[in-house]
Amino acid sequence: MILIDYRDTRPIYEQVVDKFKMLILRGVLHPNDKIPSVRNLAVDLSINPNTIQRAYAELERQGYIFTVKGRGNFVADNKQLLDQYRDQLFARLCELCEAAFAVGITEEEIIQNIKGGETHD
Repeated sequence: MILIDYRDTRPIYEQVVDKFKMLILRGVLHPNDKIPSVRNLAVDLSINPNTIQRAYAELERQGYIFTVKGRGNFVADNKQLLDQYRDQLFARLCELCEAAFAVGITEEEIIQNIKGGETHD
């Protein structure tokens, strides 16, 4: 389900957070699905349980999961989360476009680059 890339410069807990977010946003994990316990996931990934606990705490803070005392961690309702994530992506995209326009990159070059064509001489 989750693989850690040890060549990635980001901390492991951030990678775990991002992997779970993508699984939730893509609909692989559904609302109210139980996710692995901290201990089980730590054993599966061969990493410190504190790292998983930190990742789960961040996922809960962001609203992707919720905890039920004595039962474990579960996926939160992701409909609103997907909308929020899309809004964040579009905001970042607008920032990138503004930066590109500021250095003289045209809208046509951006579109061509996104589609996979040549953009510079």
